[in-house]
Amino acid sequence: MSVQVEKLEKNMAKLTIELSAEQFEDAMKKAFNKSKNKFNIPGFRKGKAPRAMIEKMYGEGIFYEEAADEAINATCMEAMNESGLEIVSRPEVAVEQIGKDKPFIYTATVAVRPEVTLGEYKGVEVKKEHTLVTEDDVNAEIEKERNKQAAEVSVDDRAVAEGDTVNLDYSGSVDGVKFAGGTAEGQTLKIGSHTFIPGFEEQMVGMNIGEEKDLNVTFPTEYHAPDLAGKEAVFHVKVNSITETQLPALDDDFAKDISEFDTLDAYKADVRAKLEAQAAERDNNAFTNAVIEKVMANATVEIPDAMVERQIDSMVRNFEARLAQQGLKLADFMKYTGQDEKSFRNQYRDQAEKSVRANLVLEAVENVEKFEAAEEEIDAEIEKFAKQIGQNVEDLKKNLTEGDREYFKADVIRDKAVKFLCDNAKAE
Repeated sequence: MSVQVEKLEKNMAKLTIELSAEQFEDAMKKAFNKSKNKFNIPGFRKGKAPRAMIEKMYGEGIFYEEAADEAINATCMEAMNESGLEIVSRPEVAVEQIGKDKPFIYTATVAVRPEVTLGEYKGVEVKKEHTLVTEDDVNAEIEKERNKQAAEVSVDDRAVAEGDTVNLDYSGSVDGVKFAGGTAEGQTLKIGSHTFIPGFEEQMVGMNIGEEKDLNVTFPTEYHAPDLAGKEAVFHVKVNSITETQLPALDDDFAKDISEFDTLDAYKADVRAKLEAQAAERDNNAFTNAVIEKVMANATVEIPDAMVERQIDSMVRNFEARLAQQGLKLADFMKYTGQDEKSFRNQYRDQAEKSVRANLVLEAVENVEKFEAAEEEIDAEIEKFAKQIGQNVEDLKKNLTEGDREYFKADVIRDKAVKFLCDNAKAE
């Protein structure tokens, strides 16, 4: 076997692989042995006719396609390894020459890992946000907890007010004619939620239990039912009951009920500390992403389309797996959302290209800075992962392959590279 390499544009390469006539004859024999039982030749039991007889009846090339597949499958991977290229895509194969007593020649077009030219990557200047947690932020977080503990209490000594929940009957009509979907009994409505037609809820404020009233409203011009859009309507409503939301008192007892703290001040301090930690994490993540973006912008790399397509494949598989957890199929999802395969994949393209570019640039930094991962660092990464998935670390380690350890090793090195870039960046 001989392999010739031709470099193409955009980090593509074409391998021309030539097998001797003898090697191709071996593939022809294998193809014949696999397919001979398919042929019925007069005078021979099925599968017993000689190859020459089958070729005479059906033509010399009857076994060429299967022999070509046999030869390619047996040699293509070896040829790619022999090429010395770092190939990052599946080969696109084309047969160039095939025939009896001739060398078999085929080509394999592949994408190769592109070279990255790093620009400035140490000391890049990036603005770093420092989010301040205010007293309003703390109070808003506590109000969320108060609302979770809120109780709905019946009211019978006053009229409907903003924020109340009302149980009502209603019947709507346009020009005196009732319309479909405009009548209901025992409907629940939160006054101020703006879930009903504009003006409906506002006119209910001040109504008493048992009171009936006509509400005059106008449907929005972009209402979902075209026959009602922009029309004036009258809703006859009756209030059946009123409830109000009662929040727990903001005191030490509240703090004891929802936390491990005995006082409201201690609970507030904990809420602030957690919000500040979350803000700091968001700021750090934003800074990290900005640093990587800057390093990427300073680097030069031409990404082959095949690498982007492979990343899209991965992203689509992940989305498909998430759909499967909900009992949905990707084909059905695309049908429901009016997408075909091309448009569905295209929505991932920019994100996929950015992901590939970031990975290539960070790998270049890792290589230049010669980061390594010690065995104990890899073990620590494995332990962290085991804790995340709730598995015993020793049980996890027993089932890890060498390839799995390489995956965790790559994670350690990637973390070092990112930390290096951020530590050396200049925060504005």
